[in-house]
Amino acid sequence: MSGRLQNKKIVVTAAGQGIGKATAIAFHDEGANVIATDINDKTLADLNKEYPKIKINKLDSTNKDSITEFTKQLDTVDVLFNAVGFVHHGTILECEENDWDFSSNVNIKSMYFMCKAILPLMIKQNSGSIVNVSSCASSLKGFPNRFVYGTTKGAVIGLTKSIAADFVKKNIRCNSIAPGTVFSPSWQDRVNQSPDPVQAKKDFIARQPMGRLGTAEEIAAIAIYLASDESTFTTGTTISVDGGISI
Repeated sequence: MSGRLQNKKIVVTAAGQGIGKATAIAFHDEGANVIATDINDKTLADLNKEYPKIKINKLDSTNKDSITEFTKQLDTVDVLFNAVGFVHHGTILECEENDWDFSSNVNIKSMYFMCKAILPLMIKQNSGSIVNVSSCASSLKGFPNRFVYGTTKGAVIGLTKSIAADFVKKNIRCNSIAPGTVFSPSWQDRVNQSPDPVQAKKDFIARQPMGRLGTAEEIAAIAIYLASDESTFTTGTTISVDGGISI
């Protein structure tokens, strides 16, 4: 541990597994006071058992009332890391209205709710860093069968830039990370649900120019930088961590 985030108070969403979990742990290891949130009680409990100093709070980031209650317990927040996301498979023709609504709520409305709830605290303290997880499948690049996912993740980039522009004078930064295909429980679930899991895994790896999947820890490394005081001149940007797939 180098203490790059020493004593910073950080809220992490979707911290029960994957990128959210790896980032919560990485923040903790850099000296931050982490509040890990997730909708899943069990994964949060497992995280807390392994890292007792990480505080946990069950939270549905798509529920405005729950977020309002959650923020009442907060006095300061130095960093908000929004990692909630859902991958829908299909073109526009396979995307029904309920698919559109669900993906929009999870991928973008959750970040709207969280940012709106936390920003007043950052404004009051005249500082803060918001880091949103987007995707290389977004406004950066179109991918087959990722219609509503790419649409909503593109919206995350737009949301990020807008917040950055609106609050730059308040010493609040907002940036996003655009991962490529990352090995995670949600990725494994998508592979297992495919008609041919073995071939699906090969296809995912084959489309990555580096010939491998990314790791959640590689995404967390960029999150540390954006959360730290090392990036105080960086705002409104999207950093691709995708093994070259968006080149």
